[in-house]
Amino acid sequence: MTSSAANTPQPRNAASSAAGDGVGALDLSDRAAIAWGALFAVAFVGTFFEFFRYQFVQATTQVQDWGHTLLIPLIAGYFVYVQREKLAVQRFAPSWAAFLLLFVGLAIYSASAFGPPAIQHHNVRGVGVGFALLGCLLAVFGTASFRWLWFPWAYWWVFGQTISERVMSRVTERLQDWSAIGADILLNTLGIDTDRVGNVLTVHMSDGTMHPLNVAEACSGMRTLMAFLAIGVALAALGLPRWWQRVLLVVAGIPISLFVNVLRVASLGMLSMVDSNFSTGEFHSMVGLVWLMPAFLMFLGVMWVIRNLVDEGQTPTAPRTGVKS
Repeated sequence: MTSSAANTPQPRNAASSAAGDGVGALDLSDRAAIAWGALFAVAFVGTFFEFFRYQFVQATTQVQDWGHTLLIPLIAGYFVYVQREKLAVQRFAPSWAAFLLLFVGLAIYSASAFGPPAIQHHNVRGVGVGFALLGCLLAVFGTASFRWLWFPWAYWWVFGQTISERVMSRVTERLQDWSAIGADILLNTLGIDTDRVGNVLTVHMSDGTMHPLNVAEACSGMRTLMAFLAIGVALAALGLPRWWQRVLLVVAGIPISLFVNVLRVASLGMLSMVDSNFSTGEFHSMVGLVWLMPAFLMFLGVMWVIRNLVDEGQTPTAPRTGVKS
C-alpha cells in the first residue's frame, strides 16, 4: 500500500536527495538566506549602479510622479516571500538558459551605457537589468521556479522604473484634456464660475478678478496612472482569486486615475480662490499626494464589489500569477 507521505511536499534538501541526480540542494537557514540575499542585492545594484542611481534620483526629486517606484521592489519581494514554501521544494537545478539571459542583459546594458547616443536611454538600460535579474533568479532557484517567480519579476520590471515621457504621452495624453473637462464641469456644478480654454481653467471671483489654472501634465494622471495600475495589480494578485476579477480591477485603475485627477484639479481650482499660489509649487504637489489615499480607498471599494460579484462557495480556477490569494 502506498503511503500518503509520498504526496507530502518535501524540503528542498530532501527532494534533491530523493532524486539522486547529484544536483546540489539549496538548504539555507532564514538568517543565512537573508545574508546571502543582501550580498546578492549589493552586488547586483553595484553592477548596474548607473541605472539604480538615476532611478533613485527621479523617484526622490519627482515624488508625486515616480515616488511609488521606491516601494515596488518591496512589494515584489513580498510576492516572492509569499511563495517561499513552494520555492523550498523545488530542486536547485540552474540551466544554461539562465546564464544566457544574464549575458544578454549585461550586453544590452553595456550597449546602452557605452554605445551610440540613440540607445543611451534609461529604459533601454532597464531592459538589460530586467534580463539580468531574471537570469540571476533562475540561476539561483532553478528554471522550475519560474512559475512562481515570473510575476514578482515582471511586476518590478514594469512598475519599478520611470517611463519615457515620449512613450507615456502617446498612451495617456488624452487624460490631460479629460481632467480639464471634468474639473470644469465639476467646478461649475458647485457654483464656481469657471471657463475653460484648452487645458487652462479660469476661475472668476465675485469681485471680478480671475485666477487661471493651467492643467499641467502633473495633474493629468499621466504618471500617476502608473502608480494606480501598480496598486491595482498588487491588490488583484493578493486579494482576488479569479483571473477575470484581477483583470477587471487592474482596468479599473484607468477610470479611478481619471476621477481622482478631476477631483485634484477641481480642489486646486477652489484653493486658488483663497490664494493663487496654492495651485503651484510644493503645495500643488502636496495636494496630489493627499489624493492618493482616497484613490487607494476607491481601489479597495472596487475590489470588494468585484469579489462579491460571484458566490464565494464556488471553487475558483487556480491562478496562474504565481501569487496565491
